[in-house]
Amino acid sequence: MAQEPDNNQADQDAQSRVEAADWLRLTSIPGLGDAAIRKLLTAFGLPGQIFAAGRGELLRVVGESQVALVVGSANDGAVAAAVEKGLQWLASPGNHLLTLADADYPPDLLNVADPPPVLYLKGRRELLNAPCIAVVGSRNATAQGIANAESFSRVLSESGFTIVSGQALGIDTAAHRGGLAARGSTIAVIGTGADIVDPSRNRDLAHEIAAQGLIVSEFPLGTPAISNNFPRRNRIISGLSRGVLVVEAALRSGSLITARLAGEQGRDVFAIPGSIHSPLSKGCHSLIKQGAKLVDDARDIIEELGEPSAHAQSSAQSPAQSPGDAAADASRHLDLLEHAGYDPVTVDQLAQRSGLTIDALSAILLELELDGVIAQLPGGKVQRIGGRG
Repeated sequence: MAQEPDNNQADQDAQSRVEAADWLRLTSIPGLGDAAIRKLLTAFGLPGQIFAAGRGELLRVVGESQVALVVGSANDGAVAAAVEKGLQWLASPGNHLLTLADADYPPDLLNVADPPPVLYLKGRRELLNAPCIAVVGSRNATAQGIANAESFSRVLSESGFTIVSGQALGIDTAAHRGGLAARGSTIAVIGTGADIVDPSRNRDLAHEIAAQGLIVSEFPLGTPAISNNFPRRNRIISGLSRGVLVVEAALRSGSLITARLAGEQGRDVFAIPGSIHSPLSKGCHSLIKQGAKLVDDARDIIEELGEPSAHAQSSAQSPAQSPGDAAADASRHLDLLEHAGYDPVTVDQLAQRSGLTIDALSAILLELELDGVIAQLPGGKVQRIGGRG
């Protein structure tokens, strides 16, 4: 009797791996496209059912060239390599694959014109369904713009909003830092694969977001920084958010694309005014002329959108720690290191030894990895490489 739960868990893990491999295969087929993927999913259900369908059945849904891509993916070495890379990435603590079939796929994002079939997540998955507001603006921001972005984001985060931005330099960076400074935390929606940090100057910030917030990408692992991908990811930034705040933006700015998409998605758009002589104020002034709400205080946004609900706060926020909380965390970390020993160990083995759930264990392992205390090994194993003194 005692062995049965382990067998059941092993069966569930094997099934989850098969389903993840099918999703990775479907979304890694070059040239297939999201629109065709959504048509196939609507017609057949899960990816495994698409791959099990006959050519004639597929032809009733998509064209001959797309059918050829789906059928040919079974013997495509590049697709197989992408699937294996994805599965290895998913074996690391804190990494997740969110699909259109998952119950926690954000409803607001599901309702945009072209929701991504999969999202690669690194960090706190639950933040996707927290009350969010996007804060965006120029990469070449002024000192005042950066100060405004950080202070507005900090106040919004203190009120319970999760700050969504794009991890670029300038306003995005300041927005993330403001979000991380308070309980709402932050989500970075990036235009590369989730295993790549761009720009490289934000490497430390990306690690901090992965530990305390969430990194989101719709692009396959290994996707480099391609200019066309950055405007595309903007629909996710706005789609996750109740509203979009533009801090500084020139008239031709990616931030205005995000604001336009927000308007099309029925979201509120806010803009901070500036000097009539500053090129970085002209985009905000243009938005205000078009109906965006002028704000000069973060509380203007909170009053417009309303305070995040207590339920949303309790499920998504990361409250400031008391000294007792911090001590408890340190004790849990030390206990886990004792359970790990110094030999390679699987996450499942650690869960059995420690009695922690996989989610709780993954969060602690991510913190320890970022601290340089443990290392990730192939095959989903971890190994202790140091200590905290």
